[in-house]
Amino acid sequence: MAQILIIEDDLELNAVLKEFLESHDYEVMTAFDGEEGMKTFRNNPVSLVITDIIMPNKEGIETIIELNKSFPETKIIAMSGGGKHGSGDYLKGAANLASNVKATLKKPFPMNELLKAVQENIDNT
Repeated sequence: MAQILIIEDDLELNAVLKEFLESHDYEVMTAFDGEEGMKTFRNNPVSLVITDIIMPNKEGIETIIELNKSFPETKIIAMSGGGKHGSGDYLKGAANLASNVKATLKKPFPMNELLKAVQENIDNT
């Protein structure tokens, strides 16, 4: 069974994403910021990380940089609802930052869009 790590600080969205992906036969671990996400990943490496960009403690961009440097084979899906400036710049920056960022999702996104991105990046590994 394919394993996914979701790093998302919104507790409700974190739970919804986990439940949705588990209903599609993925094994899902969760973390609530980049710092916790990296600890979880180091203890249980996965082939796909789905990370928010704007989070407390360690933001998604920092997490992507660390994953890209230490685990370049790990595929990443970045997601963001933006902040003061909207999500476009954050997602574009994430996509340009590392070659292992395979997809970006602007929140809110349809769940079928998430599933498609996951399937394209985990089922073909």
